[in-house]
Amino acid sequence: MIAQNLEAVRERIVAACAGCGRDPREVTLVAVSKVKPAADIVEAYEAGQRDFGENYIQEFQDKSRALPDLPGARFHFIGHLQSNKTRIAAELFHAVHTVDSEKLARRLNDQTERPLDVFLEVKLSPEDSKNGADPADVPALAQFVGSCENLRLRGLMTMPPWSEDPEVARPYFRRLRALRDELGLPDLSMGMSHDLETAIQEGSTLVRIGTAIFGKRIRPQ
Repeated sequence: MIAQNLEAVRERIVAACAGCGRDPREVTLVAVSKVKPAADIVEAYEAGQRDFGENYIQEFQDKSRALPDLPGARFHFIGHLQSNKTRIAAELFHAVHTVDSEKLARRLNDQTERPLDVFLEVKLSPEDSKNGADPADVPALAQFVGSCENLRLRGLMTMPPWSEDPEVARPYFRRLRALRDELGLPDLSMGMSHDLETAIQEGSTLVRIGTAIFGKRIRPQ
């Protein structure tokens, strides 16, 4: 089932790219495997998936011990990162999508000896539940991250307000793209199962897809 779901999502990506004149190779599919067992990651890997997203440090720390060697697999941290968890995050993940302060960037830089890809999370939604740097602070934060020896600034990430209507997310995606373009960065991490087409139309280069691949989740208590 996971292999079939992956194929269906890949077909959606290809169709979305065709509809807006983009090359599908520009879009990386990040399979969000949070709260799913290690066996599901292995099954997706065997179906050709290489990029995986996780939201919870402790959960993935435990889960990673159950994973076999998966050559070429890349793990992305896409959840809220507390500063006291940066050492573990730097050890476990190849990319962190939720850097929102100089403090967090400094700690990640100091706690890794290998290059770590980072995205700046930008708070564009008015919802209190959403995290991220204020858009006005992003240029200075980008400059700081760019000066960090062990961090590679890839781009920006955001979470728009939740809505079943993907068009609700469009202005947030469009605003993030404009900010990315101002900074001259290559990547945009935006779009999920219900709005990936809209995100791709607005320039996303990484879509974070969980439910459409692994099915609905039961959140940890």
